[in-house]
Amino acid sequence: MTDSSESLNFIEQIVAEDLANGLPKENLRFRFPPEPNGYLHIGHAASICLNFGMGNKFNAPVNLRFDDTNPTKEEQEYVDAIKNDIQWLGFQWAQECYSSDYFQQLYDWAIELIKKGKAYVDPQSAEKMAEQKGTPTSPGTPSPYRDLSVEENLEIFDKMKNGEYEAGAYVLRAKIDMASPNMLMRDPLLYRIVNKPHHRTGSEWCIYPMYDWAHGESDYIEQISHSICTLEFKPHRELYDWFLDQIYDENKQRPKQREFARRNLSYTVMSKRKLLQLVESKTVSGWDDPRMPTISGLRRRGYTPESIRKFSEVSGITKRDSVTDVSLLEFCIREDLNKTATRVMAVLDPVKLVLTNYPEDKVEMLEAENNPEDPNAGNHEVPFSRELYIEREDFKEEANSKYFRLTLGKEVRLKSAYIIKGESVVKDENGNITEIHCTCDLDSRSGSGTEASMRKVKGTLHWVSIAHAVKAEVREYDRLFLDEAPDSHEGKDFMEFVNPDSLNIIKEAYLEPFLKEAQLEDKFQFQRLGYFTLDKNATAEQLIFNKTVGLRDSWAKQQPEKKAQNQPQPKTNKNQPQAQRSSLSEIQKISKKYTNLSGAKLEAARADIEKLAEEITYDELEPLFNTAAKKVGTRIGLMISLGVLLKNGQERNDSINEFISKGAEDSNELLAEEANKLV
Repeated sequence: MTDSSESLNFIEQIVAEDLANGLPKENLRFRFPPEPNGYLHIGHAASICLNFGMGNKFNAPVNLRFDDTNPTKEEQEYVDAIKNDIQWLGFQWAQECYSSDYFQQLYDWAIELIKKGKAYVDPQSAEKMAEQKGTPTSPGTPSPYRDLSVEENLEIFDKMKNGEYEAGAYVLRAKIDMASPNMLMRDPLLYRIVNKPHHRTGSEWCIYPMYDWAHGESDYIEQISHSICTLEFKPHRELYDWFLDQIYDENKQRPKQREFARRNLSYTVMSKRKLLQLVESKTVSGWDDPRMPTISGLRRRGYTPESIRKFSEVSGITKRDSVTDVSLLEFCIREDLNKTATRVMAVLDPVKLVLTNYPEDKVEMLEAENNPEDPNAGNHEVPFSRELYIEREDFKEEANSKYFRLTLGKEVRLKSAYIIKGESVVKDENGNITEIHCTCDLDSRSGSGTEASMRKVKGTLHWVSIAHAVKAEVREYDRLFLDEAPDSHEGKDFMEFVNPDSLNIIKEAYLEPFLKEAQLEDKFQFQRLGYFTLDKNATAEQLIFNKTVGLRDSWAKQQPEKKAQNQPQPKTNKNQPQAQRSSLSEIQKISKKYTNLSGAKLEAARADIEKLAEEITYDELEPLFNTAAKKVGTRIGLMISLGVLLKNGQERNDSINEFISKGAEDSNELLAEEANKLV
């Protein structure tokens, strides 16, 4: 049994209580039961992590069972994709099972129900049967076929099985209670005729069990102890138990169904039918399109198993349906990649830069740090030469004092290289800048130890050597929908909210040559641009990189009008990091008590501030630089947060340098220590 000191979600608490009340530990068995009618998405990840997580926590087996009872929608492709996704997430099942393995047993049990007078065949149309069911406040009307003799029912059911009727001619119904307040108990369907081959059983069967009949009985056959479902199945629990009552042997384990809230994500749809519509309409390139919320799509985009498991953990297991903001998912992948992704340089919108005083035939190999978060990540070499590419937006011919990138007459540092100064430009006949000419302080190479290398300048730019650059295609992805809840608008099709700019393809990006060796599943931070991964369709001759996520959440600042329009806002789980605007408030709240903490509590508070700082912007932080000196805790929190922004690519400016300088000279040791880390 799990350690009682561990924090358990309410489903795990149910299991722990059952063990405490006498359930033998060796009887514990869980299952994950997908229907193979589509690819798994981020919502399924919650169920995967819950069921397999409980298997790990309680040291119990977990079956993977495909509830494959509908041959019109199910395919082997989906079976293979589901297995691949689960293994990629880091889980392994005890047994691979299929409801189709139990078709004969389910059929035999149905025969027993008929013989007991608890099931009957019905030739009525679906519309007629729906009319007879009544309403939640009024009883239904019994089918005129409800009291057919056992012999007639057995004869017709046998002909159904043998393919003697067309689809829709008959169904088999359970005889329960047409007056039950639970509409699902009003003589539900057990079998229907489907004249289509099954992906595993071929043409052996032409009648197929309904999900409700197959689900609980399959759990029973596999001796599952806890059948964990999403909330929409809560009304089905009574039917689940009734079906078990008909076949239960007291010498065997009886499964129990319990429910949790499914995971919904903002700015997407989670219905397999709607995801299939996106695929079939070619709105996306396939189930694994990096804009899709499918696990395979997220994987192709560059998400890691660790980030998805973390997302499932911090989202929590709840009893009520809610919407989780997609920014939490992005927070989890940023946090993971910040620790693991290799730092490289890439230029997506290049303009040529010429160092006029640098020797024309000279090439230097400079040392670049692979990951400052990992002291064991090592370094790699980057070639440097007279002619470089920089980002076009990193230069302005004329700029005000608040512009800290390259301009004429001012200095910036080239990352891991030299300090340069803008001198002149070359333009084409249309006035477009084609070259930027600069001079280079040849004594200022980073890491050389010279006095010039220690000089501080306000901006740092990334670059690539033109002679050594590798051309690549880069795909930048945005959210697939412009609306937080695209399928929640009555009278409107969710397709109306598709973002027409969700994909931007850059055909000629230039990368440092280190990326020639990139492999699938490798993760990179293109410095100052975001996190990227190699696409599955890339080749040695044609590199293709997908943008996973930016260095910070910029979406909220792009949507100023959305909240004013009173559009539906996602509910957030109490474990979810606060939205961008409130993250700063949380930092301030933690910081107020910072100087009263020590030891592990102090380290925990610092870690919390660093995490929250990933969700704020410099524009939010800068106005607080003038916080009163007596509020030293707040100033420490701001300094820690500033360190995160600088690490993520924020350029230094006068305000930043002044704030750090004052902090380094402060009498409070904690503040001075944090400031000196940034000097």
